[in-house]
Amino acid sequence: MSDPQISIVAPLYNERESFPHLVTRLNALMDRSPLAIEVVLIDDGSRDNTAVLMQQLALTDGRYHCVFLARNYGHQIALTAGMAAAKGSEALFIIDGDLQDPPELLGEFYAKFQEGYDVVYAVRKKRKEGAFKKTAYFLFYRFMKSISYVDIPLDSGDFSLISRRVANVLNQMPEESRFIRGMRSWIGFKQIGVEYERDARVAGDAKYTFKMLRKLAYNGIFNFSEFPIKFLTNLGMFSIGIAFLYFIQTLIKKYFFGGVPEGFTALLFTIILFGGIQLIGMGLIGEYVLRIFFQSKGRPLYIVRETIRKKERQ
Repeated sequence: MSDPQISIVAPLYNERESFPHLVTRLNALMDRSPLAIEVVLIDDGSRDNTAVLMQQLALTDGRYHCVFLARNYGHQIALTAGMAAAKGSEALFIIDGDLQDPPELLGEFYAKFQEGYDVVYAVRKKRKEGAFKKTAYFLFYRFMKSISYVDIPLDSGDFSLISRRVANVLNQMPEESRFIRGMRSWIGFKQIGVEYERDARVAGDAKYTFKMLRKLAYNGIFNFSEFPIKFLTNLGMFSIGIAFLYFIQTLIKKYFFGGVPEGFTALLFTIILFGGIQLIGMGLIGEYVLRIFFQSKGRPLYIVRETIRKKERQ
């Protein structure tokens, strides 16, 4: 298979338990599909034997192209490495390795692609996760929708089919703090959503911790909205308004009622209020400075330790 039409891209991190299920379903999909398909698997520095399983598979089945990163860089960077390695001439089909994104939907997505859409993204109409996670996702997507200057579709993740030209644009974007679903929306072209029911993990535990989800949310908020800076400005104006009203109240009491508030209560309130606002402001500005700092280093987004393509190590 020298020129695959479709590349299925799946990042993996400690997916030893789900790996056999993933391979079984991908093999079944490729065997019955009329399309020329390759599968690009990315090992994101797994600590179990996921990398060994990937090596064994890629050395025996030429349809699998495996990329092994030098360490764990995180899901978004691993996905970036997979898109850079994918050779699909028509489109890339991005899924999660835990099979929460059914690979069998490729045919439905590809049909939309043939209608002229460059991006076919999945919209989760139902999630099989805990109540806290479902509520957090629900609120975040709607908050992001309300503040973003890019129209990011509600309840849509990285699960999508993107055309080769969209993939080429994404590969040219050197952002260090990546939020790929936002970058995908920013690019433009014709896009359409397809509803699906998100499955539960086929095996193993979720690899996205609360800390990782928070980092992803921060990348979305700080990279695709002006809300933090505007919030800081409005907060400053509000605090000035509060201080001005308090000043007027003090003057009225002094000149009309013959008394000025005494004691440390008012002073303590003022110190806490303005001190808190200043710390919030420093934190928000620090988030931007931190992103500028990491981006200005000019380091590569990831380092590839090894690749296996067409049963050959590189």
